[in-house]
Amino acid sequence: MNLERFPQFSSQHVPPRNVDVWLPPEYADEPDMRYPVMYMHDGQNLFFAEESFVGVTWGIDQAVRKLIHNGEIRPPIVVGIWNTPNRLGEYMPEYAIPSESEQKTIEDQLHQDHTGKPYQLAGEAYLRFIVTELKPWVDSNYPTLPGRLHTNLLGSSMGGLFSLYALCRFPEVFGGAASLSTPWHIGKSSLLPFFETNLPDPANHRIYMDLGGKEVANPQQDQRLQALQSIFNQYAREAGYQENDNFLSLFFPNHQHNEQFWSSRVDIPIKFLLAS
Repeated sequence: MNLERFPQFSSQHVPPRNVDVWLPPEYADEPDMRYPVMYMHDGQNLFFAEESFVGVTWGIDQAVRKLIHNGEIRPPIVVGIWNTPNRLGEYMPEYAIPSESEQKTIEDQLHQDHTGKPYQLAGEAYLRFIVTELKPWVDSNYPTLPGRLHTNLLGSSMGGLFSLYALCRFPEVFGGAASLSTPWHIGKSSLLPFFETNLPDPANHRIYMDLGGKEVANPQQDQRLQALQSIFNQYAREAGYQENDNFLSLFFPNHQHNEQFWSSRVDIPIKFLLAS
């Protein structure tokens, strides 16, 4: 595997964390080629099972290699951004929170970390780390296609929600986002209205979303989650997105909320965002 790791990548906005840069198979043999870039959250879960939170990897290198081999995508560079103990705080779409009271609700809903201290909302800081520090560094050190149309984000759960949020916040930087198992129930669905009025221009952006039928333990909660996803789908249609063109929202009835199931379907969003 052609993977370069940069331990404790520093930032002026957020604490340091590892950053992995995966390079496609032909990278060394094609010195004049330039590549689209896919930024992925929860980087420690992407490549090595022994580093993954639950011991299961997404197998991103295998998925991408297969798509390249089949001629289904243009070879990308994949940047895996590791999470930190403040994962939930960093992946929270801060500007989507409608009020201080809703912010308190969300803070109460977030789990406590191992130190017993509450997570700190840092979504904007994490986003600025990516936009103003990490992406410029990647573009300076690798032969990327730096424009919006070749810069995508992908994540699952809160990482997926954040990917969609980043697309809305910086539509001039990102051209596509994939959100697997979007947790619309966070904040009692108070984040959803933000996306009704902030989706980027469908003329030059692409959005992939999906949902499993067994995301949570309670069937009624799963039905609620599916209803919320349907509301977002309607927002997308009203904003001008067309299904199977620049918007794709899929439902997997038997899929649960974990890396095993995300790995089994991650080729679909990668192909949707990077189709050759």
